[in-house]
Amino acid sequence: MGVISYFKKKKEEQDFKTAYEKYYDTIFRRISYLTGDMYAAEDLTQEVFVKLYNSPPDHDNIAGWLNKVSTNLSYNYIRNKKIHEGKNEVIYEKEIDNVVSIEEVAINNCEVDLTRKVLNILSPRDRMCLLLKFSGYKYSEIAEVIGVDKNSVGTLISRAQAKFKESYLNAEKRCE
Repeated sequence: MGVISYFKKKKEEQDFKTAYEKYYDTIFRRISYLTGDMYAAEDLTQEVFVKLYNSPPDHDNIAGWLNKVSTNLSYNYIRNKKIHEGKNEVIYEKEIDNVVSIEEVAINNCEVDLTRKVLNILSPRDRMCLLLKFSGYKYSEIAEVIGVDKNSVGTLISRAQAKFKESYLNAEKRCE
């Protein structure tokens, strides 16, 4: 580093120090007014002066440059904060929707247990008809599995559903 560049660097550092001392409070107040957040204002004010130190403006209007940079950073902060809060709100709503109470789990467990017991009461053919039907199988596939004519599957399923419903309601009454 030559002597001239050394003195130029010292002058730039002195100019930065002068600008920092002169404008810090004004920029801080401006940012805290725009953002409404004192903690964010501290960080953003520091960021403004880091930008000034790293890449000072080519002109002599430092105050104007600082105001413009502080305004832009404040608006960016506000925009990002709104986006972030919106995402957090969506995440929170999804989490609330996914929360299942202990009572709901207990009720679901009881219903599953009761359904299993009732299915086990049914004849193997009725049980197979219902399980295949509610697993998405077509009547022709159910007929093939249980070894009956395709045209009688609808009747068998209807009867099996009626038996299941009756047994389920009876078992449910006993549980109460």
